[in-house]
Amino acid sequence: MLPYPAATSREDKWNFIHQVKEEVLERDGGSILAIGVYGSLGRETDGPYSDMEIRILTPDGIDLPGQEEIIPPFKLEIGAVQRSVWLKRASSVDDSWAVKAGSYADVVALHDPGRLFEKARRIVTSAPESAFREVMREFMVWEPYETMGKIRNAAYAGDGAYARRAAYDLSWQAAKLIGLANRRYFTTRASSFEEASAMPSRPDGFLELAAMVMDGDLRDVQEVHARCERLWTGLNEWFQAMGIEYQSETFRWKGESGS
Repeated sequence: MLPYPAATSREDKWNFIHQVKEEVLERDGGSILAIGVYGSLGRETDGPYSDMEIRILTPDGIDLPGQEEIIPPFKLEIGAVQRSVWLKRASSVDDSWAVKAGSYADVVALHDPGRLFEKARRIVTSAPESAFREVMREFMVWEPYETMGKIRNAAYAGDGAYARRAAYDLSWQAAKLIGLANRRYFTTRASSFEEASAMPSRPDGFLELAAMVMDGDLRDVQEVHARCERLWTGLNEWFQAMGIEYQSETFRWKGESGS
C-alpha cells in the first residue's frame, strides 16, 4: 500500500493551517479581509485522511489566486473570493443550496476583524420563503420529473441497469428538495440521505428508496421501480400539500417579445 495519502492528527492539521495563515498574511495581508477554515476540519468531523480547506476574502476589486496542492503529509485547498461576491453567493438559493450552504455558514475564523464570516452565517438562511419555494418548483421540472420519465422508459424497455442508477438519482434529487423545504443544509454530501431522512418535512416513499440505495441492494429491479413510483407519488402529494404547483395549463413563450 502506498504511504500516501497519509494519516495526520487534527492537532497537526491545525498547526499547519496556522503556519499557512501567518505566511499568507505576511505576504498579502494588505489585500486580505478574512481567513477561515471550512469543510470537515471546520466542523470537527474530519478524519485522519481529511484535507484542509481555507477560505480567503479580499476587498472588492482585488483578486488573489487560489491554490490546491499536496505538501506531504497534508493536502491543502485555498480559495480566494472578493467580499461582495462571496456574500452574494452566501445569500443565493439554488437547487444545490442544501449542499453548498454549509461552506458559507460553517467557517471557523482565523483572521476576521470585520466579522464577515459571522455575517455570512446570518444571511445563509435569510432569503424569503418564496425564493426556496420557487427553486423547488423549478427543480421539480428540471430533474425529478425528467428522471421519473427515464425510469418509466427503463421499465418499459426492461433496462434494469439504468433503473439502479436512476434510483440513486431520484433519491438524491428528493434529498435536495427536502433540504430546501426544511431550510436546512447537509453537513456533507456523504451524509445527505441520513440527514434528509431525519428532517421533519419529507415526502412519503423517500425513506424506503433512500434505505435501499444506501444498502446498495438494488438487484430486485421490480422493487426498485415500485419504490421509485412510491417516492414520485409522495413528491407530488408533498408539493400539493405545500401549495407548490409546477405544471402549467398552457404554453406561454417567455422570450423578450413575449414578456
